[in-house]
Amino acid sequence: MSNQLTVKMTLDAWNAQVNNTNKLLNELTDEQLQNEVAPNRNRGVYLLGHLAAVNDKMLPLLGLGEQSFAHLNETFLSKPDKSVAEIPTASELRKCWNESSASLTKHFNALSTDDFFAKHTSVSAEDFAKEPHRNRLNVIISRTNHLAYHLGQLSFLKK
Repeated sequence: MSNQLTVKMTLDAWNAQVNNTNKLLNELTDEQLQNEVAPNRNRGVYLLGHLAAVNDKMLPLLGLGEQSFAHLNETFLSKPDKSVAEIPTASELRKCWNESSASLTKHFNALSTDDFFAKHTSVSAEDFAKEPHRNRLNVIISRTNHLAYHLGQLSFLKK
């Protein structure tokens, strides 16, 4: 299989998960996002903030730019749901999700096939030489699976 085909398949999977998440978020109300996805589990609004923060943090990880929403990191990446008294509104988090997803899409579309096989910023040049699979494309594969997992959780919020 060619590298170009591998990149296309990976980006198709990523885009499908982003589109499915967008579709579900357009169906869910801000009130529904306040509910837990299951008893004693995360609220939808927390998962939305988490996904927006993860997307945003991909930019520096992939060497594509700085975070736009670094203020989300502590609340949605470092702490569990309900441990922070005040969090951004669902509307604000939807905006962060949409902007971070659009930014990633723009950057992904500008990369060459070879760019996807370059190292990400969390791996040293020495380690990358020994483990070339620690590349940008592998990060996207991992984040696609992560997004699919949380999309499944969010689907429990549908009435």
